[in-house]
Formats: sequence, structure tokens, C-alpha cells
Amino acid sequence: MILTSHQPVYLPWLGLFHKIALADAYCFFDIAQFLLKDWNNRNQIKTANGALWLTVPVYKKGYVDKQIKDIEIDNEYDWRKKHWNTLMLYYKKTPYFSQYADFFADTYKRDWQYLVDLNEHMLRYFLQVLGIEVRIFKASDYRFEGRKSDQVLDMCKKLHADCFIFGAQGRNYAVPEDFAQNAIAIHFQDYVHPTYNQRWGDFVPYLSVIDLLFNEGAARARDIIMMNNIGKAELGQLCAEPGAGVQAAGVSHAN
Repeated sequence: MILTSHQPVYLPWLGLFHKIALADAYCFFDIAQFLLKDWNNRNQIKTANGALWLTVPVYKKGYVDKQIKDIEIDNEYDWRKKHWNTLMLYYKKTPYFSQYADFFADTYKRDWQYLVDLNEHMLRYFLQVLGIEVRIFKASDYRFEGRKSDQVLDMCKKLHADCFIFGAQGRNYAVPEDFAQNAIAIHFQDYVHPTYNQRWGDFVPYLSVIDLLFNEGAARARDIIMMNNIGKAELGQLCAEPGAGVQAAGVSHAN
């Protein structure tokens, strides 16, 4: 089984969906520490003036000692109305906005107490419309031991994975030899960002997946996400090669 994991993020970027599409199972890593000015509660969309942050306000007091699953949204500020109105302002005239508008209108009408619940709700929707089928585990349902590389290795053991997909930054802490000793192959994702049709001038990469969905529609979105990157079949072959746990493949390939 090919496994990957990531902390809950708001309106994720394309690279996360590529990583999940390569996997058989995904661990929603809701036990990570919340990080300020990261992607846990914010992401970017494109406007007539360039990229714009959409940020979900949260209570920051004591966040250093809290896991993401315990971070509460600050609803004293009407962020839901602002986010929905911003999406309508900049995307209403895109070709596919109307296909997904009902989901976002409903989502932003709901009361959300915990950031993790909002992020999971959106992630599951995006996976469904993109046609990405994957088993989802929650880290909070398990007791993964260790830190960094050791914790990932323990996750693989407890979820019975024989291949794990790290993000590119995994190279900074992964210990490949430990995975090899446990017959677990590893892969470091090096995502090649595609280009696609956008409004307003030059292409802007690294935006939320909604920019792709509204401009290109789900029927093309998954192919665009995978464009010029390694596919699941090729990754499966690499993970099955002898010594894959030591010499992890990390080079992107055309499908």
C-alpha cells in the first residue's frame, strides 16, 4: 500500500492533490502543531491585481502548545461572508464557477468551530470532484510514536504501508536507511507546477485548487494536476524496485 500524509490546510494547492492521487491511502495529519503564517488557515487566489490571501481567523492564544485539531476559528469576524463575496467577485465570470458555487455557498453559510473540520470538509469535496479515490485515516485516531522520520516510519508500520510519499521537504529529515531496514520504500515528491487558463494577464502558480477548478473544470483539472509529473503506475514500479527504501526516486516524469 502506498501511503502519504499532510497536515490539514485551507483551500489546498495543486501539489497536495498530485501527492494524494499517487497514493492508496492518505493520513490527515491533524496532530501537527499549528503554524502561524503557514497554509493551515490560509491560501491564495488570483484577482485582477494578482494573488490575494484568504485567511480564516483563529484564536492564537496558546497555539504553540496546541495540535491543529484543537485550533478554534475566531467567528467574531465575519470571514465567511468575506471569503464567499471575494470568490464571487473574482471568479463568477470564469467558465466553471457555477458548477461549484452551491458547495461554497453552503460551506460559507455553516457555523464552523474548529479549523480542522472546515479543512477536512473542503478536502473531501475536492477529492470527490477530482475523482481521486483514496482511503483516509486520521492521525488523531492513532498513537504514532517518535518525531519526524521516526514518526513517519511508525505511521507506515501501524497503517501497514510498504511505500511512503514525502513532500520535497522530507529530504531535510527523512532517514531512508530506517525505512529500507523495514522494507518500506520511499519517494520524495518534486512537483512540476502546470500552467492552465487563468483570467487577468500572466499566469500565477501556487494558488488554491479552486483557481484551477473554476477556470478549467474538474473534467480537465485532474489531468492538468498530473501533467509532467510522475503517475501512480510509475511510482508503483519504483517502489517495487530493490533498494527503493534507500534510493528514493524524486524526479518528476511525464505521464
